[in-house]
Amino acid sequence: MRLSALSLALLALPATATSNCSDAHSKLTVRTSTGTFTGLIDSEYPNTRQWRAIPFAEPPVASRRWLRPQKLPPSPSIHRYSTKFPPSCPQFVTAVESMWNLPLTKGNLIYNGAQNDTSGLVGEATSEDCLYLAVWAPTKAPPKNGFPVQFFMTGGGFVIGGIELPWQIPTTWAERSQSSIIVTINYRVNIFGFPNARGLASNDQNLGILDQRLALEWIRDNIAAFGGNPTRIMHWGRSAGSISADIHAYAYHADPIAQSYYLESGTVSSGLAEDPTHSNFSFVARHVGCAAPCGAACEDEDGAAELDCMRLVSSAQISNFIGRYGDRAEQPALSFSVVPDDRIVFRDYEARAKAGKLARRPSMISFTANEFSSLAPWPKDNLTEGPWQAAVTSRDIAAVCTMLNATTRRNQLPDAPVFRFQYAGVFPNLNVYDWLGAYHNSETPMVFGTYGLLDHVANTTDFQVEVSQSIQDHIMSFVKDPYNGPQKAFGWRPQVVSEPNGGDMLRFGANGKAVQHIDGIEVDGVCAGVREYDPFP
Repeated sequence: MRLSALSLALLALPATATSNCSDAHSKLTVRTSTGTFTGLIDSEYPNTRQWRAIPFAEPPVASRRWLRPQKLPPSPSIHRYSTKFPPSCPQFVTAVESMWNLPLTKGNLIYNGAQNDTSGLVGEATSEDCLYLAVWAPTKAPPKNGFPVQFFMTGGGFVIGGIELPWQIPTTWAERSQSSIIVTINYRVNIFGFPNARGLASNDQNLGILDQRLALEWIRDNIAAFGGNPTRIMHWGRSAGSISADIHAYAYHADPIAQSYYLESGTVSSGLAEDPTHSNFSFVARHVGCAAPCGAACEDEDGAAELDCMRLVSSAQISNFIGRYGDRAEQPALSFSVVPDDRIVFRDYEARAKAGKLARRPSMISFTANEFSSLAPWPKDNLTEGPWQAAVTSRDIAAVCTMLNATTRRNQLPDAPVFRFQYAGVFPNLNVYDWLGAYHNSETPMVFGTYGLLDHVANTTDFQVEVSQSIQDHIMSFVKDPYNGPQKAFGWRPQVVSEPNGGDMLRFGANGKAVQHIDGIEVDGVCAGVREYDPFP
């Protein structure tokens, strides 16, 4: 039987469609040790594969609440679509007006479902089942040994943050660069991540840090399936995530997994506040129905009954109590953050460094010129003048000196070069008020290339694009070769603070220059009393 040309063409169509679907499926479906995951390609970013939600631990729910993250078992038969971002870990959305919940910084908070950014409630799109990571990878074939990997941990003061935070979604950068894999993670925060509860062992209080470590281990074991090189991971965090990365460099110095570190606006310091009586956790317990039934006379000494009771209280009730208490500025103030335990978080980092208990890996350390202008109380009644700059500058100096200390400690180790830069850019859509300067977090949309999210404030400028791309290119030179890449690509030398001029440092976005080399003493000299600090260079 003879078939017409049209019939032949129609018969050919399903085969073509199947072939295309098969090609896409093979690029987007990845088999890992804990399951098979199919991602997506967004038509706006056709050269970037995305897997938006891959679990890396057992859900820390019910009896697993406030336990160390548990590894997932091998699950070769599980197949999941990884096309929707996971819920963020439980966190409260404050109703108190600040810079961070106004339209001028829209996109710097987690996705909050149908709620607004001043709801005064636990985030709608949050869940205790939140231990997921997301992966962005080029569609092109990886190089012989795989792409280097950027492993990113969100900021948020250890109380907020997550993967689905628009300023920190790296699709634009991944599409432009096409030369690395970017991973971002959720980790437990606030009372769920750092409970400091009597009923837990002292080395089980920093659960959020342990979440981060397990996610890093999962990436080490599985990133090759996505085209990544597990021996070339840059461990990177911003703000609280940056402090976390520094914590890892000390806590896991003998087995860092990472080839390098990027500390973006945060380093760990000694002398952290402690609550040895576990009073904050017990205070919350008493106010959500978990007080001892006959008062102090029958209170359990080891806190086991208190902890068991608290595991029966909904995460929303706990989050809303803590958040509303804070919004009312009640006293005593409640705080749940990293807990010194001398196992994961140490009381004396200077001693640890002198003993060589710091990862001997290259580091990149960055900061903004006027970090604390955005962290001061929001001056809503005086937006022209802003907060008292002398107080802001004092805190800027303290931050600079902690970063200098972090650099000095690494200078004393072999094979631990440090590359430092200062972000000093000021742009219409990021700096509505002149007093802000280059504030804490203003570098984030520049690093990720998400500044376009602020075009409702003012249009992106050509110079802003130039600065952003220069920052990205310099970071990528470090990602690709953290020992020699920056020198080869840009003549950017590791900072050696003992040099007469304080060593080499970069400054981005100041005086109409995308990037310039400056002497380290220009920034760090204030710590030795030989220079004044300029928050508006």
